[in-house]
Amino acid sequence: MTDGRSWRGDWKARLCEQVRERGYDSLTAFADARPTASLVELAEDLGKGDIAGAQILSGLFAEAEQRNHVTRFVRGILVRMLSQSLPQGWPAVTDDASRFAVAKALGRWSGYTPESHQQRADQLMAALRAHPPPPGWRPLDPDDALLLTLLPDHEA
Repeated sequence: MTDGRSWRGDWKARLCEQVRERGYDSLTAFADARPTASLVELAEDLGKGDIAGAQILSGLFAEAEQRNHVTRFVRGILVRMLSQSLPQGWPAVTDDASRFAVAKALGRWSGYTPESHQQRADQLMAALRAHPPPPGWRPLDPDDALLLTLLPDHEA
């Protein structure tokens, strides 16, 4: 938990400054350099207590909207959620624990998915339940071949 310091002042300007200080021209470029890191890990990399994971999410979404890359943003957040909940990849055994881990990852991801992509997210989740990926599958970035098949870009 933070003490609220991350929300004080012009946090958007502070976020941009922290990203530039690390040699990146955008928050997206910074996040793409660590595609499996959690939002909290990315925030801590930019300044523990100065930046919150929710600010990273907000900034990434804003950049995705500006660049018309919202679908890639959605896939990227899924990669992060799967990496957190399924660090060894897709479970080989379907038991209560593995079902919970999958549900946790997909549920959190769905909560972060913008309304514009919610129907497509629901379809992706249904597809993964109906036809699970191979055991050990772990997407390492938003351009993973299976993710591109399940959630292709549709922006103009």
